[in-house]
Amino acid sequence: MMEQFQQALVKMARQAENVGERFPEEARRIHYDEVPARSIRGVATADETRDLLEEGIVVLPAPVPPEDELH
Repeated sequence: MMEQFQQALVKMARQAENVGERFPEEARRIHYDEVPARSIRGVATADETRDLLEEGIVVLPAPVPPEDELH
């Protein structure tokens, strides 16, 4: 079951735009319709993640393999 979960994460990561440390900013821009909706991934601190969730922005904190492992 863990292997299937890991494979699903890798599949989602491949399909999402990597916005890196701009993740909280881009998630807000998408949420508030400032830019077109799209799948993104990136990095956020625990505080940033909590703030996004409190704003009603759905995020899924998940370990994703490094970029070079997403062939």
